[in-house]
Amino acid sequence: MTASTKVLAWSSGRWTNPPVAAVERGSELLVTAAEGSDAWRTTSYGFVHASEHALLSPFARDSAVEVEFTAAFSEQFDQAGVFIKAGDTHWIKAGVEFADGVPQLGAVVTDGVSDWSVAPVPDWLDRRVLIRVSRSGDALTVRASVDGGAPRLVRLIPFAPDLVAYAGPLICAPTRAGLTVPFHAWRTTPADAALH
Repeated sequence: MTASTKVLAWSSGRWTNPPVAAVERGSELLVTAAEGSDAWRTTSYGFVHASEHALLSPFARDSAVEVEFTAAFSEQFDQAGVFIKAGDTHWIKAGVEFADGVPQLGAVVTDGVSDWSVAPVPDWLDRRVLIRVSRSGDALTVRASVDGGAPRLVRLIPFAPDLVAYAGPLICAPTRAGLTVPFHAWRTTPADAALH
């Protein structure tokens, strides 16, 4: 952690939709998602879901947000990560989602309608994951790592410099009740200096 890293208190954010429970345990936040919680707009499925649990604070230009959590998933579409919101129809979620029996690292980018990109990471189950989203120029850069390893590029996303945005931890449980995820850290840092 660098001198310019700022650890955010869980109380510094505001929920888009309150979870079933959010309990502080030492420096961690244990969050339990509501059954059916999700964020999606239209594409392929034909529905709009805006019931995600995202704890958001302002996301400034030339900064990055980091969220660490344990990927303790077992049911279809269990998910956690980072949510970036620029409006009700313009948002991004990036993280790990349990899909088709395997943890998947990916992102959903929504600007009116949603898209979805994933890559399987079967060995990330029940491990500590870091999702980092860096805002610089006209883009967001999403990176991820597991158990303190080297971060890898997940996605580069167009994002206008003048957008007012908010970002922070995300949890959703589209298909079941009882998903509880431990969030270990929420930080801001300067934006990444380069893409590569």
